[in-house]
Amino acid sequence: MAKANTGKLKPKYGRVLLKLSGEAMGGEKGFGIDPETVISMAGQIKQVRALGVELMIVVGGGNIFRGTFGSERGIERSTGDYMGMLATVINALALQDTLEKEGVATRVQSAISMTQVAEPFIRRRAERHLEKGRVVIFAAGTGNPYFTTDTAAALRANEMGVDVLLKATKVDGIYDSDPVKNPRAKRYSRIRYAEALQKQLKVMDATAFALCQDNAMPIIVFDLFKKDNIKKVVTGKKVGTLVTL
Repeated sequence: MAKANTGKLKPKYGRVLLKLSGEAMGGEKGFGIDPETVISMAGQIKQVRALGVELMIVVGGGNIFRGTFGSERGIERSTGDYMGMLATVINALALQDTLEKEGVATRVQSAISMTQVAEPFIRRRAERHLEKGRVVIFAAGTGNPYFTTDTAAALRANEMGVDVLLKATKVDGIYDSDPVKNPRAKRYSRIRYAEALQKQLKVMDATAFALCQDNAMPIIVFDLFKKDNIKKVVTGKKVGTLVTL
């Protein structure tokens, strides 16, 4: 479990899973890998590890390739989804490289076997890495087509027994309508799963959301790009929107 923090600032959560979108790694453009953005992410992750928090990450691949995008253009859906999973591995390796340059020990585990660049996902091995203070990045989604990286994040969060699933986005929480289109959109500081479903709020895809609801896994949706926001979330500051039972 997480080591005791000897500093003044203490984490509220001892073990967390952070879901990063691929688009976030692309920076303002939202595609490709933006080095400055990835360095900024790594800096925030390093802050959280310094608190003694056990940290796992699931990263998307939408900045490189998205399976649904490919299927809309004639690529068979399963093939497109596998291509998207490979894109998440590229992102995971880029993030691992940046973290290790920051002095943060990191391991990548892939749901698709590719032993030359990543370990296979083995829950007990992931547990061991956490015990040794390493950040674990889960790549290649669930390893199956038709499932999003949101679902992979929900699955891994429940498998690994985290305290909270953190969904990092470009907006500062969940709104009752699109805040870009509606300047009067209301942001929720806290919302129940049932209400989010009833109002058809886009928290995660339905499979991921149902998995979290069935297992009472709290979700915090927050803005990744505000300074020190990951650290603020794990130390219990009121950031973003909390989704609970």
